Amino acid sequence: MNLPEEFIARMKVIDGFDIDGFLNSYNYPPYTGVRINPAKKNSHILFEKEFKNNDQVPWCKDGYYIEKEHISGNHPYHIAGMLYFQEPSAMCTAEMVPVEDGDFILDLCAAPGGKSTQIAAKNKNITLISNEIIPKRAKILSENIERMGFSNVIVTNESPERLENHFPNFFDKIIIDAPCSGEGMFKKEAAAVESWSVEHVEACSNRQKKIIDSAMKMLKPGGYIAYSTCTFAEEENENNVEYIITKYPYMEVINTTKLYPHTSRGEGHFAALIRDSRPKEKSVCTNYNIKNPDKEISLFKDFESKYLNSNLKGEFILFGENLYLKPADVNISGIRVIRPGLHLGVCKKNRFEPAHALCKALEISHFKNVVNFTLSDNMMYKYLKGETIPGDIKGFCAIACNGLPLGWCKGSDGILKNKFPKGLRIY
Repeated sequence: MNLPEEFIARMKVIDGFDIDGFLNSYNYPPYTGVRINPAKKNSHILFEKEFKNNDQVPWCKDGYYIEKEHISGNHPYHIAGMLYFQEPSAMCTAEMVPVEDGDFILDLCAAPGGKSTQIAAKNKNITLISNEIIPKRAKILSENIERMGFSNVIVTNESPERLENHFPNFFDKIIIDAPCSGEGMFKKEAAAVESWSVEHVEACSNRQKKIIDSAMKMLKPGGYIAYSTCTFAEEENENNVEYIITKYPYMEVINTTKLYPHTSRGEGHFAALIRDSRPKEKSVCTNYNIKNPDKEISLFKDFESKYLNSNLKGEFILFGENLYLKPADVNISGIRVIRPGLHLGVCKKNRFEPAHALCKALEISHFKNVVNFTLSDNMMYKYLKGETIPGDIKGFCAIACNGLPLGWCKGSDGILKNKFPKGLRIY
């Protein structure tokens, strides 16, 4: 790999740095990592049975190294949201965050969703807002949240400046995985090598400071900020941590880590956990009014009593014909929202059609009708391809793989009509 000469020169002057070992690491392919979703029942047991003797990522209890040829996005466990492909070093940031019941957490630069899904899996009794400023990436973020089955996540598509005005002093924890020069991803992304320059590093550093300032306005006293990048540059890492504790003297550094490809089994990554030392305060939601969609709630509750062993509660809101269950005590009026919570389904012509997201958010015990396949069952793969399958069930039914819900079908006359989304089908 032809690394920029000026980049190499900058790395050489780092005191005590093993430049030869560092450069030699670029002769080897990057590691492939997969993270298990502990929110899915028996996930670690199922993973170990299917993928034997994989080394654990040292800084992430749910992360494992895996060979690329052993798994793909078409694997039923990935489709079921039990697995998330993630660069191993990138798993360290969310692992730093001390998540507690009742936390309001913001992932400010969240796409494609690695850190958000890692945080959401830690504790179901939190409210997470995952934000991405670029619309296309925000859509991918929302799809990953849905695939993993999280109901406590709101996905927004906003600038940090807009959010800071909407959520002053609101969040207990904020993750800033800041857009950066990408030095740590040179091995994986040729575009990062081509776009690198000292000027680009400096521009990234300036942009990161603006994002930090927005985050600080949203952090409540006693909260934490987890700041990370996938670059080596001190301007974007250590200097920005120094910027935080200098400009905001009540902030104190709890922990920092810097990973290099020649000293760890992963690419370049920097992460710091910084705490607000002021007395902790409770998040206060501004007043807002949302009209309860009584008719649509009634349609959903009829569906729930007929097909589910659950009693979902929360704040029901309607976006067009789409009914959602929104995490309580969060004002989302006036900001761009991609996913206001758990998508329950579509209400039209006095009937309720369940959303794919609803199936993914439930456990197998929540369904009154379920067909549970094993990994070796050919009928499951027919289902994932969008085909109808035989089954003597009437009405809505969940299809699962080893207890992991995959999606809906609807039974009639000995046939299970396929409701698996077309865009997710395997070919």
